[in-house]
Amino acid sequence: MPKHSVKLIVNPNADLGRAWHQISDLRPIVEEFGGADWSGTVYPTHATELAIQTAHEGYETILIAGGDGTVHEVINGLMQVPHENRPCIGVVPIGSGNDFAYAIGMNPKPDLALRQIFTGKPKWIDVGSVEDNRGRTEYWDNAVGIGFDAIVTVHSRKFTIVRGFLIYLLAALQTILFNHDAPAFNIKTDNEEFSLEMLMLVLCNGGREGGGFKIYPQAKPGDGIFNYVGVTTVSRLMMLRLVLEFMNGTHLHYPQIRNGKFTDMSLLSDRPLIIHMDGEIFAGFGVDVHEMKIHLHPNAVRVIC
Repeated sequence: MPKHSVKLIVNPNADLGRAWHQISDLRPIVEEFGGADWSGTVYPTHATELAIQTAHEGYETILIAGGDGTVHEVINGLMQVPHENRPCIGVVPIGSGNDFAYAIGMNPKPDLALRQIFTGKPKWIDVGSVEDNRGRTEYWDNAVGIGFDAIVTVHSRKFTIVRGFLIYLLAALQTILFNHDAPAFNIKTDNEEFSLEMLMLVLCNGGREGGGFKIYPQAKPGDGIFNYVGVTTVSRLMMLRLVLEFMNGTHLHYPQIRNGKFTDMSLLSDRPLIIHMDGEIFAGFGVDVHEMKIHLHPNAVRVIC
């Protein structure tokens, strides 16, 4: 049996390796609330393995000290565990974007978020799954970006000096200049069917991505519905204008924006797609993913917020 009911999964490399000092400062607060068992991630997907192991060991709660990528890995681990055996999770935001933490209402300051978790109550959230034409299935908790914003995510890996939202803003400018490409999509959901060329398509469980781009501000992770937002073919200058509107969440009234709701979606494109899930690259350059099936899993995981 575990010593404590809480397991703290820590990613010391979050926020481009700057997270370690923040994590050390959290230990006194953890001890104040009764302590926890600690595990650190060492390699990609390690948090997924730790989440499965933690569930099998009988812990009641997983605290995630990391960014959106760490949360994404833990969710993918828990979704491999029977529903009744999944621990609830709490998120201490110490990553670059922290968009999922924002979506569930966590305080952006790690010490205050930790206290928020220890004094809060769990609620259910929905989780999405994606199956592609290669037979690969992966789960996501906040957003799936296809096209423009996924390429932004790829480019953002190159900016190691700046921090936070500025990383994604610089990457967005680079993408506008060098990756202005609009695949043709055939999309069918449980509500509609359409064909359209789009520079960007974002599937939203939470309302924000990229550390501050408010893609669909009204989205809630536990409302039983996903939202999508697409940008049709526009000029580079117009795309720059829309990027500024995404920062304020004031883009939805533009005629170049298409949005809707769904719980199931099938998607086919005329060329390979660049895709991110929760800020993690699902399909990069040179990978032939052109078909996807997306499904909403209601009340999949409990989150303390």
